[in-house]
Amino acid sequence: MKDNLWKFGTKEVVYAAIGAALYGVLSWASNALALPAAGNISLRPAVAIPMFFGVAFGPVVGFLAGAIGNVLGDFMSGWGFWWHWDLGNGLMGLIPGLMAASVVSFKDRGTLVKAVIYSIIGAAVGILVPSLLEIPLSGIDFNTAIVGYWFPAFLSNAVNGAILVPILMVAYDAVASRSGR
Repeated sequence: MKDNLWKFGTKEVVYAAIGAALYGVLSWASNALALPAAGNISLRPAVAIPMFFGVAFGPVVGFLAGAIGNVLGDFMSGWGFWWHWDLGNGLMGLIPGLMAASVVSFKDRGTLVKAVIYSIIGAAVGILVPSLLEIPLSGIDFNTAIVGYWFPAFLSNAVNGAILVPILMVAYDAVASRSGR
Protein backbone atom coordinates (compact mmCIF):
# COMPACT_ATOMS: atom_id res chain seq x y z
CA MET A 1 0.00 0.00 0.00
CA LYS A 2 2.84 2.41 0.74
CA ASP A 3 4.99 3.51 -2.21
CA ASN A 4 8.05 4.72 -0.29
CA LEU A 5 8.63 2.79 2.92
CA TRP A 6 10.45 5.63 4.72
CA LYS A 7 8.39 8.57 3.43
CA PHE A 8 7.42 10.98 6.19
CA GLY A 9 5.30 13.86 4.97
CA THR A 10 2.16 15.61 6.14
CA LYS A 11 -0.05 12.53 5.85
CA GLU A 12 2.37 10.46 7.88
CA VAL A 13 2.54 13.13 10.58
CA VAL A 14 -1.26 13.02 10.83
CA TYR A 15 -1.34 9.19 10.89
CA ALA A 16 1.39 9.10 13.56
CA ALA A 17 -0.51 11.62 15.70
CA ILE A 18 -3.76 9.67 15.38
CA GLY A 19 -1.95 6.39 16.17
CA ALA A 20 -0.15 7.90 19.16
CA ALA A 21 -3.36 9.40 20.55
CA LEU A 22 -5.27 6.13 20.13
CA TYR A 23 -2.46 4.08 21.65
CA GLY A 24 -1.99 6.51 24.53
CA VAL A 25 -5.64 6.62 25.51
CA LEU A 26 -6.29 2.90 25.00
CA SER A 27 -3.14 1.84 26.85
CA TRP A 28 -4.02 4.19 29.70
CA ALA A 29 -7.44 2.52 29.84
CA SER A 30 -5.85 -0.92 30.28
CA ASN A 31 -2.75 -0.02 32.34
CA ALA A 32 -4.58 -1.05 35.51
CA LEU A 33 -4.73 -4.64 34.21
CA ALA A 34 -1.42 -5.80 35.68
CA LEU A 35 -0.07 -9.18 34.62
CA PRO A 36 0.35 -11.41 37.66
CA ALA A 37 3.92 -11.97 38.86
CA ALA A 38 5.33 -9.58 36.22
CA GLY A 39 7.18 -6.45 37.26
CA ASN A 40 5.24 -3.36 36.20
CA ILE A 41 3.83 -5.09 33.11
CA SER A 42 0.19 -4.63 32.12
CA LEU A 43 -2.11 -6.38 29.70
CA ARG A 44 -2.34 -4.00 26.74
CA PRO A 45 -4.57 -4.99 23.85
CA ALA A 46 -3.79 -1.51 22.50
CA VAL A 47 -0.33 -2.68 21.38
CA ALA A 48 -2.10 -3.66 18.17
CA ILE A 49 -2.48 0.05 17.36
CA PRO A 50 1.19 0.87 16.61
CA MET A 51 1.59 -2.54 14.95
CA PHE A 52 -1.37 -1.83 12.65
CA PHE A 53 -0.27 1.75 11.96
CA GLY A 54 3.15 0.41 10.99
CA VAL A 55 1.66 -2.12 8.57
CA ALA A 56 -0.78 0.44 7.11
CA PHE A 57 1.39 3.55 6.95
CA GLY A 58 5.02 2.49 7.29
CA PRO A 59 7.71 1.98 9.90
CA VAL A 60 8.18 5.63 10.84
CA VAL A 61 4.46 6.07 11.55
CA GLY A 62 4.40 2.77 13.48
CA PHE A 63 7.45 3.79 15.52
CA LEU A 64 6.05 7.21 16.42
CA ALA A 65 2.59 5.81 17.22
CA GLY A 66 4.20 3.29 19.59
CA ALA A 67 6.82 5.53 21.22
CA ILE A 68 4.74 8.69 21.63
CA GLY A 69 1.61 6.70 22.45
CA ASN A 70 3.47 4.92 25.24
CA VAL A 71 4.71 8.25 26.62
CA LEU A 72 1.10 9.52 26.63
CA GLY A 73 -0.34 6.34 28.19
CA ASP A 74 2.30 6.27 30.93
CA PHE A 75 1.88 9.99 31.60
CA MET A 76 -1.90 9.67 31.95
CA SER A 77 -1.38 6.65 34.24
CA GLY A 78 1.03 8.63 36.44
CA TRP A 79 3.90 6.23 35.72
CA GLY A 80 6.47 8.80 34.63
CA PHE A 81 8.89 8.69 31.69
CA TRP A 82 10.79 5.51 30.86
CA TRP A 83 12.63 6.17 27.60
CA HIS A 84 13.72 2.58 27.07
CA TRP A 85 10.13 1.29 27.28
CA ASP A 86 9.03 4.07 24.92
CA LEU A 87 11.75 2.97 22.50
CA GLY A 88 10.57 -0.64 22.80
CA ASN A 89 6.96 0.32 22.09
CA GLY A 90 8.18 2.27 19.08
CA LEU A 91 10.00 -0.82 17.82
CA MET A 92 6.75 -2.77 18.13
CA GLY A 93 5.30 -0.43 15.51
CA LEU A 94 8.41 -0.06 13.38
CA ILE A 95 9.06 -3.76 12.77
CA PRO A 96 5.57 -4.57 11.41
CA GLY A 97 5.93 -1.39 9.34
CA LEU A 98 8.82 -2.97 7.46
CA MET A 99 6.26 -4.97 5.48
CA ALA A 100 4.19 -1.90 4.47
CA ALA A 101 5.77 -1.55 1.02
CA SER A 102 4.85 -5.13 0.11
CA VAL A 103 1.19 -4.93 1.11
CA VAL A 104 -1.06 -5.48 -1.89
CA SER A 105 -4.40 -5.81 -0.14
CA PHE A 106 -5.49 -6.08 3.48
CA LYS A 107 -7.91 -8.80 2.37
CA ASP A 108 -5.12 -11.03 1.06
CA ARG A 109 -4.64 -14.03 3.35
CA GLY A 110 -0.86 -14.02 2.79
CA THR A 111 -0.66 -10.36 3.77
CA LEU A 112 -2.65 -11.04 6.95
CA VAL A 113 -0.36 -13.95 7.89
CA LYS A 114 2.71 -11.82 7.16
CA ALA A 115 1.31 -9.05 9.37
CA VAL A 116 0.83 -11.52 12.22
CA ILE A 117 4.42 -12.78 11.85
CA TYR A 118 5.87 -9.26 11.73
CA SER A 119 3.73 -8.24 14.73
CA ILE A 120 5.02 -11.19 16.77
CA ILE A 121 8.61 -10.35 15.81
CA GLY A 122 7.90 -6.71 16.69
CA ALA A 123 6.58 -7.76 20.09
CA ALA A 124 9.63 -9.98 20.71
CA VAL A 125 12.24 -7.36 19.77
CA GLY A 126 10.25 -4.39 21.07
CA ILE A 127 10.04 -5.88 24.54
CA LEU A 128 13.47 -7.54 24.55
CA VAL A 129 15.32 -4.23 24.12
CA PRO A 130 13.85 -2.44 27.18
CA SER A 131 13.84 -5.63 29.24
CA LEU A 132 17.59 -6.02 28.72
CA LEU A 133 18.14 -2.28 29.30
CA GLU A 134 16.56 -2.76 32.73
CA ILE A 135 19.74 -4.67 33.72
CA PRO A 136 22.08 -1.63 33.69
CA LEU A 137 19.36 0.96 34.34
CA SER A 138 17.58 -0.71 37.27
CA GLY A 139 20.19 -3.20 38.44
CA ILE A 140 18.08 -6.30 37.87
CA ASP A 141 19.66 -9.60 36.83
CA PHE A 142 19.33 -11.31 33.44
CA ASN A 143 16.86 -13.89 34.72
CA THR A 144 14.54 -11.18 36.07
CA ALA A 145 14.82 -9.25 32.79
CA ILE A 146 13.81 -12.28 30.73
CA VAL A 147 11.43 -14.17 33.03
CA GLY A 148 10.00 -11.22 34.96
CA TYR A 149 9.76 -8.63 32.19
CA TRP A 150 10.32 -9.93 28.66
CA PHE A 151 8.44 -13.22 28.64
CA PRO A 152 5.11 -12.09 30.15
CA ALA A 153 5.06 -8.83 28.19
CA PHE A 154 6.10 -10.53 24.94
CA LEU A 155 3.51 -13.27 25.33
CA SER A 156 0.70 -10.79 26.06
CA ASN A 157 1.73 -8.41 23.27
CA ALA A 158 2.25 -11.20 20.72
CA VAL A 159 -1.19 -12.68 21.39
CA ASN A 160 -2.85 -9.25 21.27
CA GLY A 161 -1.05 -8.37 18.04
CA ALA A 162 -1.71 -11.74 16.39
CA ILE A 163 -5.44 -11.46 17.09
CA LEU A 164 -6.12 -7.74 16.74
CA VAL A 165 -3.84 -6.59 13.89
CA PRO A 166 -5.61 -8.72 11.25
CA ILE A 167 -8.99 -7.56 12.58
CA LEU A 168 -7.88 -3.93 12.31
CA MET A 169 -6.56 -4.56 8.79
CA VAL A 170 -9.83 -6.06 7.58
CA ALA A 171 -11.87 -3.30 9.27
CA TYR A 172 -9.65 -0.58 7.78
CA ASP A 173 -9.93 -2.17 4.34
CA ALA A 174 -13.74 -2.22 4.61
CA VAL A 175 -13.85 1.47 5.60
CA ALA A 176 -11.32 2.46 2.91
CA SER A 177 -13.27 0.53 0.26
CA ARG A 178 -16.51 2.30 1.16
CA SER A 179 -14.84 5.70 1.00
CA GLY A 180 -13.46 4.99 -2.48
CA ARG A 181 -9.80 4.53 -1.59
